[in-house]
Amino acid sequence: MIRKIIKIDEEKCNGCGACANACHEGAIDMVNGKAKLMRENFCDGFGDCLPSCPTGAITFEEREAPEYDEAAVKESQMKKEKLHMEHHQGGCPGSRFMSFEREEEDILQNIKPVSRLNQWPVQIKLLPTTAPFYDGAKLLIAADCTSYAYANMHEDFMKGKVTLIGCPKLDDIDYTDKLTEIIKNNDVQGVTIVRMEVPCCGGLQLAAQTALQKSGKFIPWQVVTISRDGRIID
Repeated sequence: MIRKIIKIDEEKCNGCGACANACHEGAIDMVNGKAKLMRENFCDGFGDCLPSCPTGAITFEEREAPEYDEAAVKESQMKKEKLHMEHHQGGCPGSRFMSFEREEEDILQNIKPVSRLNQWPVQIKLLPTTAPFYDGAKLLIAADCTSYAYANMHEDFMKGKVTLIGCPKLDDIDYTDKLTEIIKNNDVQGVTIVRMEVPCCGGLQLAAQTALQKSGKFIPWQVVTISRDGRIID
């Protein structure tokens, strides 16, 4: 069939790999230091890879190409996610996901501050998109700096929630797709977004709000803003 599909100019390609990372369908691979469209039936023709290319090596063209195969794309994504989860369950101990159970009586008898972290890992980029601890959970999506700026972070925000933290400025990634999959594929009951007042935290808030919209679910959510001196200002 004749349809719109991407075209990669290997002469312009500098091998940065940004397009391969931006292609959520997995149509592009890096081969011998160059980006190549390896699976034409995975390319949806929307061009998520175009803005990420720093050299303008990617354009659209209309030509004979296999029809976009959404089922094959989803199957491939599920296989990758399964491998990712197996890696983190059986690979680096620091990345294995787990839940923590704390006895409330022990907490009440302890006059020192007690951790309210309920699962591991906590970094958005390390968290799996499906895990038992998401079922029936309320999510706390928080900027890295909030736990240092706000003194009572554990009791006021982390208690009773699954904690997801990140910094879009330091990670230099868009969390939208990951958060969308987590919210869409699990029985999430609520979302609290805690961010700093600084502008770069807007990226985390936008990613979380967009994920809520894209999930197609109606879930209660709120945004709390922390000042640089540790006060709740919104």
